[in-house]
Amino acid sequence: MDISNPDYGLSNQELVRKLGMNFKNYRLARRLSQKEAAALAGVSEVTLRQFENGRKYNISMAGFIGLMRAVGMLDRIGELLPEIPISPYVLAKLEARKPKRIRK
Repeated sequence: MDISNPDYGLSNQELVRKLGMNFKNYRLARRLSQKEAAALAGVSEVTLRQFENGRKYNISMAGFIGLMRAVGMLDRIGELLPEIPISPYVLAKLEARKPKRIRK
């Protein structure tokens, strides 16, 4: 956790607003209209418009995943919640169980 990240000071609504603005930039870079992006994402145009303008704070997870898919960013969704790395303690225990040599 990086509390020096300025996003930690933002409210949930401000973070969703920021995501909406970023999504709009990705949509425009892909040269998709709101209508096309909404159809690809499986959300209504109104939902998409409100999300991009920072007025839609309760977008569903399925809708958000659809939006990521629409702009070709689904492969990066794992960055939102990456797998927890193995702790050094557990790693040391696993290493200790490894055989030192194998005899045949």
